[in-house]
Amino acid sequence: MYRPRAVHRALARLTGAPRGRTWPGGFTDRLTHPVPGPAAVLRLMRERGTRPVGATGGRVPVVDEAAPRVGAGQAAVTWIGHATCLVQLGGRVVLTDPVFADKIPGTPRRYTPPGVRWESLPPIDVVVISHNHFDHLDEPTVRRLPRDTPVLVPAGLAWWFQTRGFRRVVELDWWESTTVGGVRFDFTPAHHWSRRGLFDTCQSLWGGWLMTSEDTPAHRVFFAGDSAYGPAFAEIGARFPGIDVALLPVGAFRPRWFMKPLHMDPAEAVRACGDLGAERMVTIHWGTFALSAEPVLAPVELARKAWAESGRPADALWDLAVGQSRLFGSSDPN
Repeated sequence: MYRPRAVHRALARLTGAPRGRTWPGGFTDRLTHPVPGPAAVLRLMRERGTRPVGATGGRVPVVDEAAPRVGAGQAAVTWIGHATCLVQLGGRVVLTDPVFADKIPGTPRRYTPPGVRWESLPPIDVVVISHNHFDHLDEPTVRRLPRDTPVLVPAGLAWWFQTRGFRRVVELDWWESTTVGGVRFDFTPAHHWSRRGLFDTCQSLWGGWLMTSEDTPAHRVFFAGDSAYGPAFAEIGARFPGIDVALLPVGAFRPRWFMKPLHMDPAEAVRACGDLGAERMVTIHWGTFALSAEPVLAPVELARKAWAESGRPADALWDLAVGQSRLFGSSDPN
């Protein structure tokens, strides 16, 4: 069987390139549900389950705003599009799952442009990757990053970055942590999976990132990446109380017969926010790529409905437009 990580290790022995940690041959034992098989995928294709059906009116909102300046005691989140966010905390700038390409394999061109132009990004201190699916790990975007950028990745994925010249790559297992520039990063479980080709299913791990600044007052941001709903959110909340903001996926949830074990629907995302004990929720993973059958605006509309039904304060749901930011901290009441 062709194993990309095995090939990388062989090349590393020949070239002296960094090999990273030694991991098992795969992480299928971490799955909370079987990976969709060929029969399910063929049914999805026959039903056109990766194309939105129906319409709710309007377009995905996009704003043209510069990323905010963050003052003392403050932090900020900017939604760039899909799962790509700019998180500023502890004096550092973190970029999550950067995808700036106009098109990714297997999908039409994106609905909305990135909310911040690449040239307008502030210097990036850290990049975090949740898993290796193409809508979260985009090679053309990654190649635009300076090779000395610190990159934090799931177990089994360091080789992918090292073979592309990145020199500061840290790979973590679930519940492991590392600190970069006064911000602690904890890698947390998710109910998902990984694959980029035919022969690498679950050879690298998947998860979310809990970011905690070490300044005073500390700020805590959770980035879920991609996940179905499950008990991990409650465990994360118990281990890391006081989450200020949770960036939670609300899109790619229909048809439910296929998507339920892979992605949360908006109501489940609101429930997950409660399990996390997070004060605020940002809706991500929608309005960018055609990945599923729900109408384009359904994720945010249903998230608003579920949030209202939960009885939580309306201004604690940050249903951001593409490119929009929110400040929080000592100078911001939200």
